[in-house]
Amino acid sequence: MDYTIFYSSLATIVLIVMIGFFVAKKKWVNEGANKAIVTLLLNVAWPCALFGSFPGKFSPEYLTNFLWGAGGGLLVLTTAILVSRILFRKKKNPKNYFEYQFAFIFNNASFLGFPLVSTLYGQDGLVPYGGFIIVFNLALFGYGVALFREKFHVKDLLKTFLNPNVIAVLLGFVAFLFSFELPKFSADTVKYIGAMMTPMSLICIGFMLSRANIRQIFKRKMVVLTCIAQLILGPLITFGALKLIGTPNYVIAILVLIQALPTATSLGLFAEKYRDDTGNASELVAMSTILSAVTLPIIIWLMGILI
Repeated sequence: MDYTIFYSSLATIVLIVMIGFFVAKKKWVNEGANKAIVTLLLNVAWPCALFGSFPGKFSPEYLTNFLWGAGGGLLVLTTAILVSRILFRKKKNPKNYFEYQFAFIFNNASFLGFPLVSTLYGQDGLVPYGGFIIVFNLALFGYGVALFREKFHVKDLLKTFLNPNVIAVLLGFVAFLFSFELPKFSADTVKYIGAMMTPMSLICIGFMLSRANIRQIFKRKMVVLTCIAQLILGPLITFGALKLIGTPNYVIAILVLIQALPTATSLGLFAEKYRDDTGNASELVAMSTILSAVTLPIIIWLMGILI
């Protein structure tokens, strides 16, 4: 990787997040408006971005990378689930164990993952990313929801297949297999709507950070330790697991990058929906996002040596 491009891209992302933070502090956007933007991004902009990430013509190389992304995602998330159950047991943290497990397993593969992968690797990187995202969404809305409910519902997993993002990836994959290309006006529409994903998602993250009490968060020992484990141990486990099965270095770099991202903002959404409590969840998201500014460059530098 060209580290000049990486740090330049990272600086751009941080600047856009700061704009979101500033907008929130100026009260130009309120909580209701932010939720509406998040809904628009998840149900419209991200599906368009994912659909448009596939190349117009079939290529065996792209197909291989897509399948490696999906298979690698399955291995990585399964391993993360097993490790989380060891690190954050219910007996030790009976009140919030499920939130700590969730924070360790699921990261911000959407709001931060997409802009980073697309910026650093372009369309080539978005192909294995698309394979990973299918597995990620299935795990998120299946196992992730089960953590908060403390029981598994098959219907929740089945609903995941109706998720706009899963549908978009599957449609994009089918179009790629048959080398089907949309008419120019339709392709441009998908392109322009998908382009909203990167800047608006980062602004939403800035908004979320503006709501966090930074001083108080650093006093929460368990929150800090959970985030450190997620940001450092998670990527290292990913690297080791993917190396063991002979995953191409290119795909390893992308999946390690994704696993080095802060915990998913959906943690707060799930906590509000299923537990009517976002306090601890919001602290985990905010702390993980703050610490990732330090750990992410270190992980990328380390991968540059190991890969």
